Amino acid sequence: MFPVVFEYGRFVLYTYGFFIAVGFIAAIWLVRREGNRLGLDPNRLTDLCFYLVIASIFGSRLFFVALNYEYFIQAPLEIFKIWSGGLVFYGGFIAGFVAAIALARVYRLPLGKIADIAGLAIPLGHFFGRLGCFFAGCCYGNPTDLPWAVTFTHSESMAEPLYVPLHPTQLYSAAANLFIFLVLMGLRKKKRFHGQVFLLYIFSYGVLRSVIEVFRGDDRGGFVMDFLSVSQTIGISIAVFSLAVLVFLGIKARRV
Repeated sequence: MFPVVFEYGRFVLYTYGFFIAVGFIAAIWLVRREGNRLGLDPNRLTDLCFYLVIASIFGSRLFFVALNYEYFIQAPLEIFKIWSGGLVFYGGFIAGFVAAIALARVYRLPLGKIADIAGLAIPLGHFFGRLGCFFAGCCYGNPTDLPWAVTFTHSESMAEPLYVPLHPTQLYSAAANLFIFLVLMGLRKKKRFHGQVFLLYIFSYGVLRSVIEVFRGDDRGGFVMDFLSVSQTIGISIAVFSLAVLVFLGIKARRV
């Protein structure tokens, strides 16, 4: 598609980096908005977001480098070029999750409420991030002859191969995240317990991501049991875990 938004001399604004930034801004805006509604200090939440953004970028890049270590051993300086593509969502999610637990204690914020806010902000930010993937050509799909297939032709696109119709898996992911966000926004005021929105998010994302993985054509970094990609394994695992916790806490909430 269009991996570069603007270029002037040596200054280049990459579409991927632009949409990642928009995603973070949208997520932080929503965090402050929901924090206000739940009676939390929006300024303290903004401080929390700052550290979580750093943690998630670090984790997502580290995960990508680990999955493609053979390439980065040969070109170590490429590790730092995150603006042109190469962030793995689950790596950022895990790093952000661990950091959130630690920082919630430091800032004395209720973890359940924070988790529910994150369950709304993450899919909103991720929606914009996947649009960036689409324009950069990363996270591309398998060849297909479906009418909505997308053909990448730009020489700087990360999609392979060029000039071949591919599944627009980036748009599948963007649509999945937008769907999750809209549904959870509608359900957030009907939750039975704190943390329910977050658990619903990781369940629905884990399921939808595992389905979309079937259509991915980029390197998936090896397979578990020669069948499931790493992302599918993580997605199915967190979906099963979150469903079990939802059932347990749902039963507990009814008894109270």
